[in-house]
Amino acid sequence: MADSPLKPRLIEAMLKHLPPGGATLRLLDLHGRAAALAELRGDLDIVPVGDPAGWMVEPGCADAVTAYDCAPDAALLRAALNALRPGGRLIITSLAGRPGEALVRALESAGYTRILVEAAVETPAPTGVLMRGEKPYVEEHPVDRVRRVSARDETPRAGRYVYLLVQQSPDKPVWALQPEEVVAWNAAAAAGDAETVLLAFSSLPRAVAFMQPAVVSGRVLGVNKIAKYRWDVVRGWPHPVMLNPTDDILDTNTLVFLPVDPTAAEAPDE
Repeated sequence: MADSPLKPRLIEAMLKHLPPGGATLRLLDLHGRAAALAELRGDLDIVPVGDPAGWMVEPGCADAVTAYDCAPDAALLRAALNALRPGGRLIITSLAGRPGEALVRALESAGYTRILVEAAVETPAPTGVLMRGEKPYVEEHPVDRVRRVSARDETPRAGRYVYLLVQQSPDKPVWALQPEEVVAWNAAAAAGDAETVLLAFSSLPRAVAFMQPAVVSGRVLGVNKIAKYRWDVVRGWPHPVMLNPTDDILDTNTLVFLPVDPTAAEAPDE
């Protein structure tokens, strides 16, 4: 069967999700269909592999496993998890299917963490699906544990709004602002070794429950607003979002603030 004309774009999408590594990344490529990655990045040692049931590879030998135009069947998920080093990533793209919770659950049930499921390309409409899962380290990092637990909360995922912890500058009520003053908002996020995630909450009480112990302990300072945004607006921003974290995420990750658009916020709750 001939490749889709969208294949180069799907390969480029896979490239963006390769894990950080050393001088060379060892990559197992299912049926050799993503070999074009070598043309885009010179530090890849790509090893074509066939049917997952027949892989003859050492456990933990690969930094990444790629599967172009493939479904995440159980055999592939098991074989890839065995072949990956801790922190290594399985990256699957397919023009068939759409992103959804079922794919997230399939990766989670197979033992993956730091899961991402999204549209593979924009054509300009979202097309296909890209799936990424990471082999966990022996001791799960707190940021992964919080993400895994919050991912089980179906109600927040279906909700229309999320709440962000915001530093507003200048710190004045609307009525006190002068005509020449420009309002800037920066929202709380957690910066780890690999990525920075925006902290979001599915309800105002959840946001307050996070804030109370964090403020008392001095781990969160300067937040002067809890802003309400549509969930689909926040999901479209460039940073990943962690829904309903607990305050212990700040034990091992650095609190930072990311600029957000105040004009995109909803009217505050009464």
